[in-house]
Amino acid sequence: MKLHTTGILATTLMLSLALPCQLVADDMTEAKIKRAMSAAPESISGQATIMDGDGTVLREGSNGWTCMPDTMPGDDAPMCNDALWMKMMHAVMNQAEFETDQIGISYMLQGDIGAGVSNATPYHPDPKNAEDYTETGPHLMIIVPKEMLKGITDDPSSGGPYVMWGETPYAHIMVPISEGE
Repeated sequence: MKLHTTGILATTLMLSLALPCQLVADDMTEAKIKRAMSAAPESISGQATIMDGDGTVLREGSNGWTCMPDTMPGDDAPMCNDALWMKMMHAVMNQAEFETDQIGISYMLQGDIGAGVSNATPYHPDPKNAEDYTETGPHLMIIVPKEMLKGITDDPSSGGPYVMWGETPYAHIMVPISEGE
């Protein structure tokens, strides 16, 4: 009888410890989903797949968009990407070639303040200390065929759209939509 009671107590203790851990994990997942959804209008993010930085799908979507709570783990710079942007992000992560004859869109309505990058290269070893380090408040990012970038400045301080990573296969147009914070 004692063994049975001890087993029940041990099981109860394990469950009582596991339940708060699961609630914390659920709360963290919900917070990540909410942060990811804040990157784009609800009309996009509401039906988007939500993916964590490690590729874990936190919520399946149905509209072809993918939203992430961070561009890099812990940077609190959420983004929502169409399929072409996801393809380019995969190429950037793998330092692979990328070329397109289509237009791709990404939303970063929370901006990347505090999580900026080198405007010239996605692979700068210390982007925050790069001469061309840039942070942009709420913005859209648009991939276009490279020939369409001609005539657009690469100067982030120009006050309007500018080209980021222009001399790389990952060149895209940054479109600020409000002042940074």
